[in-house]
Amino acid sequence: MKIYTKTGDKGTTSLIYGTRVAKNDALVEAYGTCDEANSMIGLAMSYIQHEFFEEQEDVQQAFHQIQTTLFHVGAELATPKGKEVKWKLEESEIMKLEALIDEWDANLPALTNFILPSGHPAGAVLHVARTIVRRAERGAVSIGKDVSPLVLAYLNRLSDFLFVAARFINLRLGQREKGLHAE
Repeated sequence: MKIYTKTGDKGTTSLIYGTRVAKNDALVEAYGTCDEANSMIGLAMSYIQHEFFEEQEDVQQAFHQIQTTLFHVGAELATPKGKEVKWKLEESEIMKLEALIDEWDANLPALTNFILPSGHPAGAVLHVARTIVRRAERGAVSIGKDVSPLVLAYLNRLSDFLFVAARFINLRLGQREKGLHAE
C-alpha cells in the first residue's frame, strides 16, 4: 500500500466506507483534531520513557489505552451517518477515565488558584493535548445531533483527565506548578 494516493489533491478526503468530503468538513476537523491530540499524548509519553518514578509503567499503560480509545473516537467521527461504526465507543471507557482522574487526583495537592501550563516537558505537552481535546470537543459539538453523546462525554472527560495527568506527571517528576498570581 502506498502512502500517497493523490485522491486528496483537489481538497477532498474519504471517510470510513469511502464517502468523499471536503478536507475542511466538520467531521474531518473533529477527527483530525483527535489525531492531533493523540500525537501530543504520544509526544508526552516519549518524554517520560527514560524517567523513573513509581507508577511509570502504569502511566504508560493507561496512556496506551487512552490513545487507542481516542483513535476509536476519531474513527467514530469519521463514520458517515447511517453506517455501522466499526469501533464503537463504550461507556466503560468514560468510567475508566473517571477512575483514573479520581485515583491520580487523590495524590495531588489541592488547587488553591489557577495554574499555568508548565513543568516537565511531558506535563507541559499534556496541557497542550488537553487544549487540543477541548478543540476536538468543540468541533464535535458543532457537528450536532449526529455525534454520539458518548463521544462528547469522552472528549469532555479526557480533557479533565489530561489536566489531572499533567499535574500528576509534574508532581512525580519533581516539577512545581506555577500558580497564576494577580498583580
